[in-house]
Order: sequence, then structure tokens, then C-alpha cells
Amino acid sequence: MLHSLMAPHRLNAHTLVHDPGSKMFSHVNLTWGWAWQEYTNPPECCCRCGFTVRTPATVRDNEMAAENKDPVFKDVDLQSKTNNTEHHTSVISVAQLIVRRGQPFTVTLQLTQPFNPGLHPLTIVAVTGSAPSEDRGTKSSFGIPDDVKRSPSAKTLWKIELGRSSSPQTGILTLTITPPANTPIGEYTLSVRHRDKEMLLPTLVVLFNPWCPDDWVFLPDEKERQEYVMSEKGIIYKGSGQYISPMNWDFGQFENNTVNICMKILDLNHKHLKDPADDVSARCNPIYVSRVISAMINCEDDNGVLEGNWGNSFWGGVTPSQWNGSYAILKQWFDIGCHPVKFGQCWVFAGVMCSVMRLLGIPCRVVTNFQSAHDTNGNLTIDVYHSDYGVREKESSDSVWNFHVWVEGWMKRPDLTKDGKYDGWQVLDPTPQEKSDGAYCCGPAPVKAILNGDTKVKYDVPFVFAEVNADRIDWLIKADGSKVNIFIDAVSVGQNISTKSVGSNKRMNITDTYKYREGSEEERAAFKRAVDNIPSTAEENEEKPENGEREDKVIMRYEEVSKPMNGQDVSLKLVLHTEGSDARLLSINISVQAMMYNGSPAVTIQNEICPSLSWSLSQPIGSTCCSVTA
Repeated sequence: MLHSLMAPHRLNAHTLVHDPGSKMFSHVNLTWGWAWQEYTNPPECCCRCGFTVRTPATVRDNEMAAENKDPVFKDVDLQSKTNNTEHHTSVISVAQLIVRRGQPFTVTLQLTQPFNPGLHPLTIVAVTGSAPSEDRGTKSSFGIPDDVKRSPSAKTLWKIELGRSSSPQTGILTLTITPPANTPIGEYTLSVRHRDKEMLLPTLVVLFNPWCPDDWVFLPDEKERQEYVMSEKGIIYKGSGQYISPMNWDFGQFENNTVNICMKILDLNHKHLKDPADDVSARCNPIYVSRVISAMINCEDDNGVLEGNWGNSFWGGVTPSQWNGSYAILKQWFDIGCHPVKFGQCWVFAGVMCSVMRLLGIPCRVVTNFQSAHDTNGNLTIDVYHSDYGVREKESSDSVWNFHVWVEGWMKRPDLTKDGKYDGWQVLDPTPQEKSDGAYCCGPAPVKAILNGDTKVKYDVPFVFAEVNADRIDWLIKADGSKVNIFIDAVSVGQNISTKSVGSNKRMNITDTYKYREGSEEERAAFKRAVDNIPSTAEENEEKPENGEREDKVIMRYEEVSKPMNGQDVSLKLVLHTEGSDARLLSINISVQAMMYNGSPAVTIQNEICPSLSWSLSQPIGSTCCSVTA
């Protein structure tokens, strides 16, 4: 017995004839062919035999579903170990892919089917940040063939090539991918799309590339790259004047999890919190990134790494002199929820910043300036005030530190000139001293601009120029309140500016990169140029030394009789000198104070007033000695 069954929604299309005995169907009356319509519930036979009808539409749908379930991507190999070795990042990790911009890396992609780019192209999208945008350079679309639709104003364009070792017939693709040399640094997600299927690749990290000539941080000399990027050991110099002491410092920039720590530092800066999209986009620029790091190493106005302490009590933290490396500080900051680590002073701030800079790929070195001035009012002079009795009468926030430590970062400065005039080493100071554009940071200030007194150049050149070349001016406050300039010292600030030598533990004196020889015409011309570029205030004009005729002055200086030794008396000789021939009545007040390294007095050790003496000082004859216990 034959029963007829018609597909309920396509009655005019076809008729199915069912034989219950054989459970077979035959089709008749084909008018339009089979309908490729999805059936949620396939029709059943009208004879109620329980047989489910599989119309050609249902068969086709099932075939398409099976095809869609078949994976397109079989395997992917990021070749992290090989790539990281070629990108000088294998010391960081061989498991996570960490590459440097402007340099190609290789990925092997294995498909389940032959690769025909003309029929089924391969598209890759690289994104970073929470709001990726082609116009901001935080998103790039590229593929094989390279006919991917992208914004006409796309800021960065990653490139891709199909390697010679590829086998498209078997679906094995060797892909050579190159992030351009202006790619924002940071963590990236790559997604691959093929045959309407998409796959996310493991997160990769992009860093600055001092090996790439097109990168603004390119450093030509390989020995310097090894010293200023790859070396994890260094020396920081401390001390006073001619008594310079080296201390070993472990930068540890390639220790476990330092990449995540440094990325967190960038993400917590106040500019990122205010406008994440703009901040991530600006990370293509080492000038911007280094300035952000300078602000984030201290915690004065953000969740920075270190809290400074120049007092006598370090309760609740670590005395700054006990630190000997950066990693312990960075790890502690990260582990306690990004709260400041207690405590740091200038050499600690500088050591930690150097570690972060080197990890990110910016060549960096630690620099110490001895007799370093802190000019608080921007007039390029350090003003000291005395009364008639030799005691400071007027408080001055200016000071001269025994030593101060900052870092230099190597980068181009096309934001200043196109001819490369200010390219090279840039001063960056993470120690919180003065605000710059509303934040406690300093630099990058071109060392070449500091040398020539170009104080109009950004960033913070006047402040750094004063640190190495300010004049020290002593003022006498008279009983009526008037001020008299009694001494100008134009040579003592900025001595023995030092850093570790390349490839050795010797100290390298780089003072001549910051200033011309003291007293030379070039040095005085640079100072005058620097002062002329600084707007003067009424108070500063009032305190400028007069250039007219002056009475012959008595020049005083101390000379060492013996080198200072801990626990022993210090012998000094006071030498008096004047060019005049007239007899003078002198009253000498000697005050000995213990000083902190930042120039602030700690305690008075000795006061001595010598009796009034009438000396003829036509020759440098006079001297007196004092002895104190160190």
C-alpha cells in the first residue's frame, strides 16, 4: 500500500510517496526542485508509521551545519623562543611572545583546508587598549591579500607576508608580521579571520626597539645597547665633592613579572585614568612614555611606586640606604595593590626608573651630579642670606645638595627641531622636587640644550641647567633690611657629573657634556643665554648683583690640612685674600654644622668667634685653623 505525503509548506513543489513496508520514499511531481528550507520539526508520514521524513532541504541544512562545525584552524605556533631571541627579549620570557616594534616576527598557522587567498582571504586585526582605533594607531587591520578595508587616516599599518616555507596546498602558512616602528608599546590581542571563522591568538607584548634605525630610541652602538638596555647590573655614585663612593645596584629589569608590573605603572598614570584612549595612543612616543614614568616612580600626585623620606625617622618602611636593587621595590608595589613602597631618596628613585626604562626598551643610564643645586624660584641662582653676625637671616628654599641622582634616556627629539640638534641623551628626574605641567616629574630635557643654555627648550631645561651651573650668591642683610651682595661663586655647582662606563666598572666623568669648562668664555656665554631666556620677577630684579664699581672684597676659602676620617678631628685652614693694600679690621665667625646630603642642616657642631684683628691683606697671607670632631 502506498501513501502520499506532501511537504506541508511546499505543496506545489513536490510530493513524496512512501512505502510503509520498505520505509522508502520516492518523489514525484517535481515542479520547482527541492526547497532548501530549514525544518525545525521535519514532517512525519501521514500513515502514522513513525517514519520521519528527511526532505532534501533538511539534508542540505544538516550538511551545512556539519561543515560549519568543522574547524578552520588546526594549530598555531607563535615561535616565542625563536622570536624572542631575535628580538632580544628571551631574557624576559621564552613562553610569552615579546617583540620589538619595527622588526618582523614569525608565526606558523596551520589550516584544516588548503589556503586559496583569492577565494578565502586571511585577515588579522591587532588591537591594544580598551578603545582601539585605527585613527589613533591602537588598531591595525592587515591580511593576505592586502586588500583589507581600513581607515584612510590609519596611524599605524602592520605588515604581513607569506613566508617561503609555507605550503598553501596543505594549509601550512608561515606568516611574517611586522609592527611598524611607531607602534604604541603595550599588550596586544591579535585575531585571525578565515572562511568566516575567527581565532584569538595569545596576548603578545610590543616594546621599543633601540636596534631599529626607524625607532626614535635607536642607539647605533651595540656595546652601548648591551650596557644601557640589556645589562641588569650597574653602579650608582654617591658622596661629596672629591669623595665619591660607588654602590652596586641590581636593576633586575628582566626578573619575573616585570612586564606586567611596568604595564601596570603605565595604566595607573593620571593621564590614562583621565583619557585611556589618548594615553594608549601616545605610547608610540618615548618622549611621552618617559615623562609618564618620571611621574609614576614617585607618589606625590598618583599611585606611584616610591614614597620619599628625607627625615631622620623611617618607621614603617625601609631606610633608603638599605635598598640595593629595583626588583624588590617594584614587586612589593605590585603585590600590595600598587601602593607606594616606603622609603626612597634620589638614588633609589633613579635606580627604579632606570629599570623600567630598560625593560620597555628605552636606553637609560643613572647619572650623579655632585654639588647639585636646587633652584626653587627659577632665577638660576642659589641665594644664601647672612646677618652682620654671619648667621642666616632670611630663610631660603634654595639649596645645594652634596650629590643628586637622576637618569638619562636616549631618544630623538623631532618635537623640538627637525635637524636632530637635540637628539641623544635626555635628563629625566623621578625624584619629586618641583612640579612640571602640574605633576611631580622632570624631563626629558636635552643634555645638549643644558650645555648651551637653551632654557626655552622643553622640558624643564631651566631647572636642570641650574642643578649643574647655577651661581651661588651670598647676601648680607643689614640692620635696616637692605641687602648687599657679598660674594658670587660661579664655579662650585655641578662637579664630577658621573656615570658607569660602558663595559666596565670604571667611573666616567661626563661633566663636559653638561657644561663648558668653568670660567671659560663659552661657559659664561651659556649662562648669560640661559638667564636671558628666563622671565624675571620683581623680587629677582631686586636681588640681582650690581655690576658697578665695588669696594675690594676679602676672599675667603677653606683648605684641607688632612683628609676627613670617621671618628677623628678634621683640620681645616681658612685662607683670606684681597687685591687691595689697605688695612682691614676683620671679625671672623666660624660655624660648623653637620649637613644632610640634600643641603639641609642637621645639627650645629661648633661655633667660634675670633677676636677682631687688623690685618694688611695686600697679599694672600692670612690663615687660621680650626679643628672639629667628625
